[in-house]
Amino acid sequence: MPVNPAFQRLQLLVGTPVLDLLRESRAIVFGVGGVGGWCAEALVRSGIGHLTIVDNDDVCVTNVNRQLQATTGNVGKSKVGELRDRLASIHPRVRLEAIDEVYEKSNRDRFDLHSYDYVIDAIDSYTHKLDLIEHAWEIGARFYSSMGAASRLDITKIRTASVWDATMDPFAKILRKGLRRRGFQGDFQVVYSVEEPIAPVERTSVACGTHQCFCHHDDPDHTDWCSSKVVINGSAVHITASFGMALSGLVLQDARSRASRQNPSSDAALSRDPAAT
Repeated sequence: MPVNPAFQRLQLLVGTPVLDLLRESRAIVFGVGGVGGWCAEALVRSGIGHLTIVDNDDVCVTNVNRQLQATTGNVGKSKVGELRDRLASIHPRVRLEAIDEVYEKSNRDRFDLHSYDYVIDAIDSYTHKLDLIEHAWEIGARFYSSMGAASRLDITKIRTASVWDATMDPFAKILRKGLRRRGFQGDFQVVYSVEEPIAPVERTSVACGTHQCFCHHDDPDHTDWCSSKVVINGSAVHITASFGMALSGLVLQDARSRASRQNPSSDAALSRDPAAT
């Protein structure tokens, strides 16, 4: 099948077999906030054929500084709904599914992870993150996860590695403890930062974590994530977006490697590339 001209520049970089493989691939992104939304868009701009996005939160005005789909004009609207519309405008041929739900152990079968080529975790909730990791490993998914992107400013400190090698990241350390307690013996790639987290430098008088929160909801079933946090950490878009882009980069690198194995004679340069594993 001819390559969509929208992806011509990526075709020049990775070749037609990689784009063909991405077009035939299905990916699911859990959490479309400051990290997951950018990952989802990068996947669509790279020609992924089918993308499912999962998040039950609505746009809050405090999301505007870092979340792709958040604007001052769509506060209160569904994050996955707003992101779905944006992604469809970028690549009308992509098959999109927006699930306005929380991933948790009780509804894990709702997501049918077996049907996806890539499972991507950008969830903030510690327990739900552990549940998803166990589920993805259990079914043998190609799984990538984001560690803590908040409280950082130095983009040069962002890394990718095995979860067991993600040192100097406090969240990764806590996550490893949780995995060990559950008897988890698997492995997966994560995006993390070696920068020491920056503590909040001042308190704010309005919005998240205060008595003047802008995001109160009348819906009794809405999950108020902010109220469950011990502290609201600061965050910057160049870091959260870079985490999301790094996650999408892991998908692209894997697709490149898979295409090379499936078509060993189609890209001699790729087969000689020591970075392609």
